[in-house]
Amino acid sequence: MTATLSKFDTPEALVAAVCAGERRAIAAAITSLEAMSANAPDILKAMQPHLGHALVVGFTGPPGAGKSTLVNALIKHLRDAGRTVGVIAVDPSSPVSGGAILGDRIRMTAALNDDGVFMRSLASRGALGGLSPAAVRVIDAFDAAAFDIILLETVGTGQTEIDVAEVTDVRVVISAPGLGDDIQAMKAGLLEIADILVVNKADREGAERTVHQLMGALSIRAPGRPKPPVLKTTALTGDGVTELLEAIDAAGAPVIAEGVAGRRHRRARYLIARAAADVVAQRIRDGRDGALDKLADAVLTGELTPNDAAVKLLGK
Repeated sequence: MTATLSKFDTPEALVAAVCAGERRAIAAAITSLEAMSANAPDILKAMQPHLGHALVVGFTGPPGAGKSTLVNALIKHLRDAGRTVGVIAVDPSSPVSGGAILGDRIRMTAALNDDGVFMRSLASRGALGGLSPAAVRVIDAFDAAAFDIILLETVGTGQTEIDVAEVTDVRVVISAPGLGDDIQAMKAGLLEIADILVVNKADREGAERTVHQLMGALSIRAPGRPKPPVLKTTALTGDGVTELLEAIDAAGAPVIAEGVAGRRHRRARYLIARAAADVVAQRIRDGRDGALDKLADAVLTGELTPNDAAVKLLGK
């Protein structure tokens, strides 16, 4: 038994308690998975048969759009409907400690003192895709714990924040009037991944203009792809949140119909690709036996193209 397993003798015992909804077990599992402790691979392995049931909804968009406040309002509506909720809030990392700056948790008061809600704040740790690898592992913990729906709010970095498309079932992209160049703040990448577009803070001047800009910008989506609905919400008053929840359920219906196996397979593909990218990045950082420097010299002399050098590097 190790400290990360707490009172649980084995990873299997811990996962059994997670599946039974024991909050101490969920917290212990998340702590281990976030830190990728020595027990984490065994915990992830024991969770695999229990995954794929929860609907995973991602929320992304530029900073200042009110993502946290809107997620908080949505939690209230979900709990009123009797649905259990796991919440993952990916906050910016402290430049000093590397830990999460817990702005999201401060705003999500609906998660307080409610056993039907479990929230975890995670540090982005500089991940350019808007997610840290730990967020994907925590999704598995909430999924195994049989939460009905998992809400994942990304850090809000803008165009690069598209990893959320790979690990969630429904993608909600949030904007707001008064953010400067509204649509340019979101960029094509976010518009492409959206299943639902939301203009939050709709009580502000310029909300209608932002709606029209978004509807016009949807012309960049690939031909044949359905255009997502564009909704208006005011998170502080709850206006439009019911309609947002209805749109999430409608977008999630085909995903649920896909079945557990298909959803798990899709997530596994992403995890393998992400792990492979991490291995390649580590190999490059290591610079084994000066291989990268030698290949760089070969590229400079014209002996190899950059693509040829990359193949050689990966083949080692």
